[in-house]
Amino acid sequence: MASNNPAFSRNPAFNGKAPAAPVTPISAEGLETMYDAPSATPAQTGRISYDDVIVKTALNFVVLVAFAAIGWNVPVLALPAALIGFGLAMVNIFKKQPSPPLILLYSAVEGLFIGAVSSVFEARYPGVVVQAVIATICVFAVTLVLFAFGKVRASKRATKIFLIAMIGYLVFSLVNVVLIVTGVNQNAFGLSSATIFGIPIGLILGVLVTLLAAYSLVLDFDQIQRAVKAGAPRNQSWSAAFGLVVTVVWLYLELLRFFAIARN
Repeated sequence: MASNNPAFSRNPAFNGKAPAAPVTPISAEGLETMYDAPSATPAQTGRISYDDVIVKTALNFVVLVAFAAIGWNVPVLALPAALIGFGLAMVNIFKKQPSPPLILLYSAVEGLFIGAVSSVFEARYPGVVVQAVIATICVFAVTLVLFAFGKVRASKRATKIFLIAMIGYLVFSLVNVVLIVTGVNQNAFGLSSATIFGIPIGLILGVLVTLLAAYSLVLDFDQIQRAVKAGAPRNQSWSAAFGLVVTVVWLYLELLRFFAIARN
């Protein structure tokens, strides 16, 4: 099932479109030697493995958290970091081959951004950052465990619904930003602060978007699983790590806003 995450969907290594490796004729003696030799590991064959993805993802999150600490103390970095982070995301998405330095740089800049934003939210709503961090870890862990045990899987029908919901949410977010920037809606959260039967729209959307982010993680895990089974090149573990960072950052920011609206 194709992922909506452009870090995966535009990469042939994760969608089954990677070209097959050329076949080289082997002599009978060579075949016997290969048969007697121990099985090669993914690292020895230059293929992606789950261990590679875990290590690269952990490294990126270490960088992200380290720079988030810097952004926390310098909130004015939020806007420039957001713009630079978006630019780096586009570069990494459209590059034919993953670039470890650029992916690590993206994690660093994105760390500055979420650190700065978190600092602003924490100053107004004390304790909200801890809530968002714990919730993000829980959603990620539960989704991963359920996927690992085969309890949740990506399907064509669910993915179509997911894409429609994502487009609708993006349109709502764009309209909301325009209303806030132009001063038509002067509330800090814009339309999200409007209520339906006394419940802020932001809280309702928060639950739905959390489910969307969780399903996005399922799609990411599915693409990584397919890449490992297909024997994709080992350097694609960097693309996998990049894709997971993008999804988790999105999930964290949505949960941060959700808890802030609840406090508000």
